[in-house]
Amino acid sequence: MAIWQWGLLLLVIVWALQSLGVWLQMRHYSDVFRGVTDQYKDGYVGAGNFRGRLAKGTIALVVVTPDLVVRRLMVMTGRSVFTKFKRHEEFEGVPLDRLRSNPAIMGEGEPGVAEAVKRAIEQIDKTRAEPGKKPGLAGLNVARA
Repeated sequence: MAIWQWGLLLLVIVWALQSLGVWLQMRHYSDVFRGVTDQYKDGYVGAGNFRGRLAKGTIALVVVTPDLVVRRLMVMTGRSVFTKFKRHEEFEGVPLDRLRSNPAIMGEGEPGVAEAVKRAIEQIDKTRAEPGKKPGLAGLNVARA
């Protein structure tokens, strides 16, 4: 085999490994999101992200009650496809307005965390502003961008 064929084979193997890693991470995200929506049948959930070119990427999930008290706040930060969500229990039971007024309390050293939380809160606000969207028997109102 010529050297260019070995290079091409190596490129295909690396691409396949990357695709597998992305699939695993998306499956983890879907499992966590499904678990949250199955556990809480009322209220709102917002998902925010921050993509850094050289900085770590961040995804935040914020689940609130119908009266806007944080039920669950989970953040996934990292550069690898093997990163997992971490639950931040210290913010559970806090009014959403406190996070809205100062999202930086989440990521004191990491601006990506604050930005992801801010975007998740914006999704919740956008969903709440839509006419006909009320929490309750219809299940969890998933905030979408």
